[in-house]
Amino acid sequence: MSIKKIIAVASAKGGVGKSTITAALASYLSKSMKIGILDADIYGPNQHILFNVANSKPNITNIDGKKLFIPITVNNIKLNSMGFILDEDKAAVWRGPMLSGAIRQLMQSTLWGELDILFIDMPPGTGDAYLTVVSEIKPDHALLITTPSKLSIQDTLKSFSTFSKLNTNIIGFIVNNIFRQTEKIEYTEFLERSVNFIGGVNFEKDFHDFQFNTQSIEIEFIANYLIKKL
Repeated sequence: MSIKKIIAVASAKGGVGKSTITAALASYLSKSMKIGILDADIYGPNQHILFNVANSKPNITNIDGKKLFIPITVNNIKLNSMGFILDEDKAAVWRGPMLSGAIRQLMQSTLWGELDILFIDMPPGTGDAYLTVVSEIKPDHALLITTPSKLSIQDTLKSFSTFSKLNTNIIGFIVNNIFRQTEKIEYTEFLERSVNFIGGVNFEKDFHDFQFNTQSIEIEFIANYLIKKL
């Protein structure tokens, strides 16, 4: 297994569009690169829903006595998620060690093969999941997602603080303008911490209909920015 770069997509705030932006960037980049997504949101996985493969189950292979998941391949993207494993109507009610163990197993027991980029769709919050991902999966970079709301900005700053303390490089932040807000916001809280503004994404219906608009100028700009920074 060879993964060139691992990028954690994160915000302590739930509902800001981490999963959607992860899926859109992965879909654009998969046209020319080998891309994978690890859905590390154990309590509320979404990638299997976004890619319309909620009813799929990864096959299992045995290599040198070790059982490995074969990730679901969709739109040329290798995908694994706890959503494939847990029953849809049974939310995971686990304490920290169990959650960490699930993320660890999902990463280490998946036959990712050769990848240029593995995106990790992080859960909200800044607890055990972050410690597990950073200490054991060791992402090369973190990408922060926020909406223009003050609450979202403040919560996303918690992710910045956590990654900074754990010495994970932060590429920058993306603004997901879910409600197409027109008021100009300076985002000084990020800029005064030297967190680069990468770009903004406006709501597009295609992002929520399993038809990721890989021709989006916004997604194209952000994806090319990422490529230059890797």
